[in-house]
Amino acid sequence: MILWLSQWLQGLSPDFSFLRALQYLTLRALLAAMTALLIGLIAGPRVIRMLTALKIGQPIRGYAMQSHLSKSGTPTMGGVLILLAITVSTLLWFDLSNRFVWIVLAVTLSMGAIGWVDDWRKVVNKDPEGMRSREKYFWQSVIGLMTALYLVFSISENSNARVFELFITWVQSGFSLDLPPKAGLLVPFFKEVSYPLGVLGFVVMTYLVIVGSSNAVNLTDGLDGLAIMPVIMVGSSLGIFAYVTGNAVYARYLLFPHIPGSGELLVFCAAMAGAGLAFLWFNTHPAQIFMGDVGALALGGALGTIAVIVRQEIVLAIMGGIFVVEAISVMAQVLWFKYTKRKYGEGRRILKMAPLHHHFEKSGWKETQVVVRFWIITMLLCLAGLATLKLR
Repeated sequence: MILWLSQWLQGLSPDFSFLRALQYLTLRALLAAMTALLIGLIAGPRVIRMLTALKIGQPIRGYAMQSHLSKSGTPTMGGVLILLAITVSTLLWFDLSNRFVWIVLAVTLSMGAIGWVDDWRKVVNKDPEGMRSREKYFWQSVIGLMTALYLVFSISENSNARVFELFITWVQSGFSLDLPPKAGLLVPFFKEVSYPLGVLGFVVMTYLVIVGSSNAVNLTDGLDGLAIMPVIMVGSSLGIFAYVTGNAVYARYLLFPHIPGSGELLVFCAAMAGAGLAFLWFNTHPAQIFMGDVGALALGGALGTIAVIVRQEIVLAIMGGIFVVEAISVMAQVLWFKYTKRKYGEGRRILKMAPLHHHFEKSGWKETQVVVRFWIITMLLCLAGLATLKLR
């Protein structure tokens, strides 16, 4: 919005020529981060007071860690604060004509809406389980598939009009269409190695990335500050990839596919980092507020969508290794329990408790130790992911 306003003012008078600085993407990204950070810090206490007054407190399941019972009643749905800061900051500083930022915003807010309903049922209906898994996955799947169908053609073309034309061509061809190499699955650490996926393969992969990352972040959000800092680090790293793929010179030099318009996602990633840091101010141990599903599902969906647009799905799995391992720990625990119960008549567990962070708590680690150590691991994984920019 401010970019368009500055361009309009420059057209009115040469006295506003200093506003040309806002044409620089990196400056707008820095301003977006600062704006989101300030919005979060200023609005945070008011949001906490409002949630407390509405008695929107976190319910604790009966089988949860005993050390977490004292957290019962802590205001949840704090993800509303994150989404507010991200949305306002992004709308202020990004180029409003950019289609990629709009689709990421749409996915973020849509996933946040699912999380809001889930949290609302927990705190208003006093149901610790919230939205049932089938219902949640259904709506996540709708969002994931719609986004995948748009992105499979959007990445291949430079305008929405051409996207529609390509979609019509795909339908008329009997759902058989060859996509350009940049729509293939890129393999990190190798020069120009990509595997063609086809339309169906791209849609399936995108669906899995978006829905999977959304749920993985949600499963990780179990300790004070545990999920938000990795989101900040992974999101910031993806912002660098977005800047590279959106710049024809850097993309060519680093042997990345050039995706016009993807660089503007740096503004969104910066806003997400600023909003995340503001939230961490209140979410650090002992937390004054929890993000809830409204924040976790939204942030995970945003990370997955950005990774698909900049063609770094595998790198996302590397940098977000903590999210991946947390999700795998839950799936492995559930599957092993069901298998052993069916075979031996008694369910057995691989971990002392799932997700993985609770296993370490039961093993004697303090909550702060688990959180900070997971942060350090994520930092190392993000550095490994960023190394793929040059080590190719």
